[in-house]
Amino acid sequence: MGLQDRSELAAAKRVVVKVGSSSISGVNEGKLELLVDALAAAHQRGTEVILVSSGAIATGMPLLGFETKPEDLPTSQALASVGQSRLISRYQQSLEKYGIVAGQVLLTSGDLEAQETRENARHAMDRLVSLRVLPIVNENDTVATQEIRFGDNDRLAALVAALVKADALILLSDVDALYDMPPAKPGAKRIDYVGFDEDLSGIEIGGSSSVVGTGGAVTKVSAARIATDSGVSVLLTSTDLVSEALLGAEVGTWFESDPSINN
Repeated sequence: MGLQDRSELAAAKRVVVKVGSSSISGVNEGKLELLVDALAAAHQRGTEVILVSSGAIATGMPLLGFETKPEDLPTSQALASVGQSRLISRYQQSLEKYGIVAGQVLLTSGDLEAQETRENARHAMDRLVSLRVLPIVNENDTVATQEIRFGDNDRLAALVAALVKADALILLSDVDALYDMPPAKPGAKRIDYVGFDEDLSGIEIGGSSSVVGTGGAVTKVSAARIATDSGVSVLLTSTDLVSEALLGAEVGTWFESDPSINN
């Protein structure tokens, strides 16, 4: 089973961290350094860290003069092709001062559905972390068709966390936790803990308002369900709090994993 509590994160053996486009692009471009600093600190503590990072399309947009995310697939694929290499380059540049090498892993939904390619992906990531490489996973947007897309990288991160039998999945966004209603509304209360299979139908969950992202609270709760059903505990918090999260501080919303599963 996953970790019992967020306080165990600092000593976790393997953690998957997911960050969205809006957290590391546009006005928040500078937060990539903050994220890398936190990941490097966890890596240096001995934790095997796998990063699932959106941002290829968002990174490619200003390079090709786009102000809004295109709706047609070929343009999105072109932007992803241009942006992905620049995104990985930015990560590697930030990791240089820590002597950490990044490894790029691009996946389509089909890769995780077929047994052979799923096992290949798992073995590749196992080997990367054993070599002390920091794998950076993203959807292969350049070749993924509308029909086989993951839909958002929250789901991809949950599937990856289950695949590699991570101790925990940390889902990062621009909101510090899950709330019982949109956090901008007066009286909104932070939800500290969600028990396994707990009914969340009484809370008002909003979608994404980002011009570059595809996620939001809805996709994060859905992804948390996928991960916890597979025995992986989940912490939902903001990118600003990633360092505290990886140290096991009392931040965000903790989703309990299925207690009957022993990873």
